[in-house]
Amino acid sequence: MAISLSSLKSTKRNDPPVTLLYGVDGIGKTSLAAEFPNPLFLGTEGERPPSDVDLPTPGVITSLNDVFDVFGELLDTQHEFGTVIVDSLDGLEPLVWRATCARLGLNSIEDAGFGKGYVEADTEWNEYLAAVAALAQSGLYVVQLAHPEIVRFDSPTSDPYSRYQPKLHKRANALVREKSDVVAFMNYRISIKEKEVARQTKVAHAEGGKERQVHLSEGAGFNAKNRYSMPDAVPYRKGHGFAELAKYWPAANDNGAKQEAA
Repeated sequence: MAISLSSLKSTKRNDPPVTLLYGVDGIGKTSLAAEFPNPLFLGTEGERPPSDVDLPTPGVITSLNDVFDVFGELLDTQHEFGTVIVDSLDGLEPLVWRATCARLGLNSIEDAGFGKGYVEADTEWNEYLAAVAALAQSGLYVVQLAHPEIVRFDSPTSDPYSRYQPKLHKRANALVREKSDVVAFMNYRISIKEKEVARQTKVAHAEGGKERQVHLSEGAGFNAKNRYSMPDAVPYRKGHGFAELAKYWPAANDNGAKQEAA
């Protein structure tokens, strides 16, 4: 069927955003994710919510098929959930590699040689990300949590410097960030000030470190982005994080209402 200009459609989306949320240890990533509407928690081995956060969960995710089974049930059945939390992507990555190895008949992702295993893993990552997109199109928020790592960035326009990024292999990192509507980095707000300790001698020291921020636009020290003309950063106060973010998003479909109407 040929494309015709006589039947134009709008490109404007009202789907809930797919969010990649990462940040320094203990900053409150899971607490913020738990503020999203009616969340379901999918935790990988070793991940669990803070002691003051109670989330429904089907149990520990031990394979990529576990993830697809839950996603399929959310897409095909009536339910009360409005958000899916995946904690964490760096915990999911070994499960992706295991699925890749099973498909290729390998014992380890390194067995393919010359980094080919990580290239092959793009197939499983793209399958996972397509399922995530389907959840969003169905009216569900998807919040993917990740731990951070500090890496050297060789910029073509400046001297090399270090920055935070999600703790994933570089190929997976690029894929997940590309397919996310919001890449948010959480950190404490710190300012560097100089103090004169002797004549012509100054010492730099950090101040602050108590106010938490969610960075939403790329900075020299971290990866971040958004597709909603959001500010560079917003403050995070526990219990108010989702409301602070959601006011910049288009009105999303209410999943509960949709399920009731189905």
